[in-house]
Amino acid sequence: MPTYKYEAAYASGEKVNGVVEAVSQTDAVTQIRQSCEIVLSLKEVPKSAVRDPLARFQKISAKSLALTCQQFAIILKAGLPLVQTVDLVADQCEDKTLGRLLRQVSEDVSNGWSLSYSFGQRGEKKLPVTFRETVRAGEESGDLLSSFERMADYFHRMNKTRESVVSALTYPAFVFAVAAVVVVIIMGYAVPTFTSMFASMNIELPWVTVALIGVSTFFQTYGLLLLGLLALLIFCIQLFGMTEQGGLILSRSQLKLPIIGGIVRMSGASQFAHTMSTLLTAGMPILQAIEVSGRTMTNQCMAGEILETLAGVEGGRSLGECMGYAKELPKMLVQMTAVGEATGAMESTLKVLAEYYDNEVDVRTKRALSLLEPAIIVVLAVFVVFILMAVYLPMFSMYAAI
Repeated sequence: MPTYKYEAAYASGEKVNGVVEAVSQTDAVTQIRQSCEIVLSLKEVPKSAVRDPLARFQKISAKSLALTCQQFAIILKAGLPLVQTVDLVADQCEDKTLGRLLRQVSEDVSNGWSLSYSFGQRGEKKLPVTFRETVRAGEESGDLLSSFERMADYFHRMNKTRESVVSALTYPAFVFAVAAVVVVIIMGYAVPTFTSMFASMNIELPWVTVALIGVSTFFQTYGLLLLGLLALLIFCIQLFGMTEQGGLILSRSQLKLPIIGGIVRMSGASQFAHTMSTLLTAGMPILQAIEVSGRTMTNQCMAGEILETLAGVEGGRSLGECMGYAKELPKMLVQMTAVGEATGAMESTLKVLAEYYDNEVDVRTKRALSLLEPAIIVVLAVFVVFILMAVYLPMFSMYAAI
């Protein structure tokens, strides 16, 4: 739907600026005249001014959003006007992408746009839907301060969870990288040297050495081809995952994986509980909160099951009852949602549940990585023993023949 920027005036002569969404200029004039008697100018906002073509590559981190929301809450609590608040937050923002966006929002608000509308237009691809919709709910309820306070806590938790996972994965990733470099050096440089030396000795080589030489020769001949095929496979999987059906298949496969599947399911439940609690507390209607919560979930299979509850809730059934038909949602999430709904304390119940799932994700991730570390060491030890046997057995045979 086109967006129109207008300048209008009341019968008293006072001028106002603003924006309105309408299907045509005539419809826009009709909407404006419901509040202002005289329309002085009307201009359609170009799409290029609303959407940044590079926005999809400029995602804003949860850490930056948490800090920004805290700054909004502090300045709004001090009683400063909204335009000045946005200007101050933009000046203090260290994230360049977010800083540019906030300066655009400040200009929009000074021209009569609402804060939520400007965030929705300027940050459609950059800002999470949770952020945009929570600002909208806070603005509509007249409690923007509380909305920013809740979002600061929400994004802080999201960032803390992400950092704990990244921190836990750092050691295994480093070991894998070192192991890969060692394997490349051995297969590409060390083994060919031993091969030429053994060939000059004219002795019968053990099967271990023959196998190592064969593997080394294979990787030297087809190594680049294998890397290209691997990159092509990853690219094809990503393209497949971007389709609606492909995304569902990959998401469902994720949930069926041992160990990882449980972590993904817990993480999805945490996302839903956090988002739903934040939006409901901000005053958003339950149907809209369900839709936004579903759209923010990473796993498409779980997100689809949440969105499927919309029809039932809209028809008068409880959310807990509708979630009961889902196959992939954790039973505790379904049961506690139903309990919170029945007692009228869904917001606080979901908040407690989100903290529980955050803790479970952290514990299960650390437990999985604690099992992965010795497994990596064992694999590397087996590989080293295999190399040593392949190198030294021919030497022992040569010494025995002397």
